[in-house]
Amino acid sequence: MSALLFTPIEVGGLTIPNRICVPPMCQCRADDGLVGAWHMQHYAKLVDSGAGLVVVEATAVSPEGRITTRCLGLYNDAQQRAMAELVENCRKKSEGTRLFVQLSHAGRKGGRADPAREKRVLSRQEWGADLLAPSEGSYFADASAPRVMTEDDIERVIADFAAAAVRAARAGFDGIQLHAAYGYLLHQFLSPATNRRADAWGGDEHARMRFALEVIRAVRAAAPELVLALRVPACDWLPGGLQIEDVALFVKCARNEGVSAVDVSSGGGLDLAQQMPSGRIMVQKYARTIREQTGIVTYAAGNITEPLQAEAIIAAGDADGVCIGREMIRNPQWGRMAAQELHAVVQAPAPYIPAFF
Repeated sequence: MSALLFTPIEVGGLTIPNRICVPPMCQCRADDGLVGAWHMQHYAKLVDSGAGLVVVEATAVSPEGRITTRCLGLYNDAQQRAMAELVENCRKKSEGTRLFVQLSHAGRKGGRADPAREKRVLSRQEWGADLLAPSEGSYFADASAPRVMTEDDIERVIADFAAAAVRAARAGFDGIQLHAAYGYLLHQFLSPATNRRADAWGGDEHARMRFALEVIRAVRAAAPELVLALRVPACDWLPGGLQIEDVALFVKCARNEGVSAVDVSSGGGLDLAQQMPSGRIMVQKYARTIREQTGIVTYAAGNITEPLQAEAIIAAGDADGVCIGREMIRNPQWGRMAAQELHAVVQAPAPYIPAFF
């Protein structure tokens, strides 16, 4: 019997050659939101890792939506051209690997300085824009208070996501992943811990989902040819925060709007008061709940490092695929190493084949 990890999977009509995904991992190496030399070599290694899917790191849909001053963006023509060069370079390196880009808005967690030089939140004057949030309250104690989003702000951000989706399609990506985890803007609207609005964008779970679902609809309409995916939290790890049942309900609604896959992550980053479990968080049990309750293609993420561990997650039905992040940075040949260990076959450049077989 062949290893399940190396069997193809269909996601929104797109065939992905195996069940290994390299998830988005912020590099904070961009200038003016542009792909540069660092990204070219970084993603060339990742697409040549043996993974079937690589998701480009959080890419802001507007200047104010960046996490830091060094984050990628997809809100102008120069950024689109640079992204197109990245996609072309990756295709040359590994023709069969599928490429998604993660579109994001940091909301109240934006406005940070270059993390390689200093770890602080910039003032409003330094950042050049207000931080945005569904409700009052800063994430960092030393951050400027975010501006509670008006109807105009909400409509503008939705339009920004749609415009970025058009650019993603023009750049040549196979799909888009929307970032609805780690306490960024979509997550902020979803969670009762950060969305305390009393209007149509807050209140019960359906009202709190409205913003994210409107973003999904706008992106789906703007780039119908691209596969659409989500990154979601397992839960909020906060009293009164999102629970796995809330996340499953949201994913079910998102699937009805055209989302084809979901990446279930640990759920940190929403609030500094979160009490994350100590040790390894076995995210696959949360991924299994999402998979069973929604029927959507589900990837498990978090502390998956060993090939047999990844194979067992899929064999048990906990997830359809696995995300290998930090371990792929430590070992950019992880996919081929896993194929050797599991006696499977994975794509490799012709000159490399003798080294693996």
